[in-house]
Amino acid sequence: MHVLDSSAFIHDYHTTERTATIPLVREELEDESVYRYDAMEGSGMHVHIPNEDTTEKIRRAARESGDLEVLSETDVRLVATAFELDGTLVTDDYAMQNVAEKLNVDVEVIAREGIAEQFDWVFQCAGCGREFDEQKERCPICGSDVARKNPQ
Repeated sequence: MHVLDSSAFIHDYHTTERTATIPLVREELEDESVYRYDAMEGSGMHVHIPNEDTTEKIRRAARESGDLEVLSETDVRLVATAFELDGTLVTDDYAMQNVAEKLNVDVEVIAREGIAEQFDWVFQCAGCGREFDEQKERCPICGSDVARKNPQ
């Protein structure tokens, strides 16, 4: 089962595998990609709603990897769907790929190269340079902004 992100509909992705997605994906689409979604749904694409326990598990994994702040609710629910259906997530989104990899969910990319390795991001204060394992809006030491940083 291939679980399709909006990029699959935007780039007119084709597969002979069974497909699934979530209702929130359709809300992200415009123009011809909406018609592709509707056509695939009419041709038997499974529209799945993941359960809240799985969705929370994905949020925890994304929080641990440092990707939660950049994932939309749609992204979280798509990874949850791929996890529940034991499917392959079809996406070009690097943060989704990183979280999927952390959870051993297979990923297929469409128009970009996939991730080369999984990251557990660190967060660094722009003022004092202190690093944190989790996202903070402001540094508790100096009050400056904290930004996500590649750990290498």
